[in-house]
Amino acid sequence: MKLRRSVIIPCILAIYLAVMAWIGYPEMAAGNTSPLYYWGIIAITLVILVLLHFNLRRRERYRDARRNNNGK
Repeated sequence: MKLRRSVIIPCILAIYLAVMAWIGYPEMAAGNTSPLYYWGIIAITLVILVLLHFNLRRRERYRDARRNNNGK
């Protein structure tokens, strides 16, 4: 089973997001950052990661189709 870019890249970025959220949480809990801003950035980033996954998956399908057509 081969892991594809459409899975690996969003997963790595999601782990990065989790680490950054964990590092920034004490700042938000101390009241230095608005909770709406903190959670909003996380939500927007998650939406972007989902869109990235679907975009990479679409590109992989087109690439595979092109390879199959050229090989015949």
